[in-house]
Amino acid sequence: MSASPEGAARRAAIALPGVSALARDFDGFIVDQWGVLHDGSRPYPEALDCLERLRAAGKHVVVLTNSGRTEAANIRLMESIGFPARLFDHVVSAGEDARNAIVGRATPFHARLGRRCYAFTREGERSIFEGIGLEFTDRVAEADFIAVIGIDSPRRTLADYESELREGRERGLPMICANPDITRFHGGRLVEASGVLARRYEELGGEVFHHGKPWPAIYGSCLAALGRCAPGRVIAVGDSIEHDILGAARAGLPSAFVVGGIHADELGVAAGGEPDAATWRAFELAAVARPDYRIPAFRW
Repeated sequence: MSASPEGAARRAAIALPGVSALARDFDGFIVDQWGVLHDGSRPYPEALDCLERLRAAGKHVVVLTNSGRTEAANIRLMESIGFPARLFDHVVSAGEDARNAIVGRATPFHARLGRRCYAFTREGERSIFEGIGLEFTDRVAEADFIAVIGIDSPRRTLADYESELREGRERGLPMICANPDITRFHGGRLVEASGVLARRYEELGGEVFHHGKPWPAIYGSCLAALGRCAPGRVIAVGDSIEHDILGAARAGLPSAFVVGGIHADELGVAAGGEPDAATWRAFELAAVARPDYRIPAFRW
């Protein structure tokens, strides 16, 4: 993490014991799932109880994920892990946000994409962009634009995509990124995720529209899903400084940082623990964005 103006002038995060203190001031919660609600296979110990209490208090919850899958697919995943769909209003995913933007030609960028799409995928999975009138091409030379849906890591590394990326840049093709994550877990280790393709394309001088955290567009979708919540009464909760906290800052939203998530080892904390004052201060000073609050875990 490197310091930036987005975090430079912020006061230190207020340490809270749990979400109940936030519920006094906020009605809408934009909540990350991986590292906050679950570990990919099971809920964290107090996360289910916390969601139940938020719902009992009349609060609204949107789960925000950089997944390239649809809302329905993400809801099925959440239910399979143990989270009943009644515990949240919606799941907003980067993939579906991108799909909706293409269908609605939501911005001038999306309006000029054309119909012929060259898609980077993982194992050929491109269902998020199917059924919306696109023609998928097998060659970059035949495409109007490029879509990043997935990456075949670890079978293929970023270097294996270089020729396709360079050809797209030489042709001046716009790129839409439907999952901006840079890494993902595979077989118990971190491997490259699809966001590295978009990052490399930008390094080559290509034009990219990112859907997902930390780019502001997807927060507009979250706020629309929380339409009944008054301005100033919505907070984002997450465990990644680079995605959740920076994304909230860019969208002009307050945020709460879950200490025991992806940065737990860096902060030297066990599950549910708190960092010592010196470690936290150094962490905050180096962060690309600073949260307004911090909580040990997503617990009431």
